[in-house]
Amino acid sequence: MRVALFVTCINDTLQPRTGRAVVTLLERLGVDVDFPAEQSCCGQPQFNTGYRHATEPLVRRFDRAFKDYDYVVTPSGSCAAMVRDNYPRIAARAAAEGRGRELTEAAARAVPKTYELTEFLVDVLKVTDVGAYYPHTVTYHPTCHGLRVLRLGDRPRRLLEQVRGLTLKELPGAEECCGFGGTFAVKNPAVSTAMGADKVRAVTGTGAEAVCTVDNSCLLHIGGMLARQGSPVRPVHLAEILASTEADTAAGGAAGRAAGAEGGAR
Repeated sequence: MRVALFVTCINDTLQPRTGRAVVTLLERLGVDVDFPAEQSCCGQPQFNTGYRHATEPLVRRFDRAFKDYDYVVTPSGSCAAMVRDNYPRIAARAAAEGRGRELTEAAARAVPKTYELTEFLVDVLKVTDVGAYYPHTVTYHPTCHGLRVLRLGDRPRRLLEQVRGLTLKELPGAEECCGFGGTFAVKNPAVSTAMGADKVRAVTGTGAEAVCTVDNSCLLHIGGMLARQGSPVRPVHLAEILASTEADTAAGGAAGRAAGAEGGAR
């Protein structure tokens, strides 16, 4: 199979270690991963802000970048949801406006091959034990796009439950939004902050050392609020936990250094 990593804007710009963790993990499982250099933003910020026409070139670019691959894997529930849920909507509106079928064809190619990481692991590779080792107490926040649009269900939890050394703590009110919501946090900062404060109280109340999600956008919001409170709880993407091994931990490997650096930076 030909597999491509869609790293996403936030990961590429702010959290590149997450993309590296995906490659490390998939290669450990025997998957050859490519990184098409033509890839760019999925168009979610533009689309969510109401600039549908400005999103259309990005749909075409996504199709060009990934057209030769069997699977596109991304460590982002929100970006996977953008492709799978909104690309067909964008294409349908363009067709209704008489601008041809190019976007319809692009969406038809992109949608079935695009997978969020945990979907790809569980549904395509048929694995839940990926050989990970992470000797920490962790709580999991199911992000809105992963929970409500992609319907990831228990896939992330099934993967976490197989990580050796990891103790998984239940997160009270787990299904409540963290308050980020992309441009929502910019347009409604007071509401966003209040929602984030509720989430952070729930996270710290678990006594966990780390909080993980499938979206670094949500982790940036949660992690920023944790940092402002001086909390020692680390925000860690699920991919980084799954990429971690006992050898990495013993050697102070990439995942451990990243977590330490993140804690220090905050």
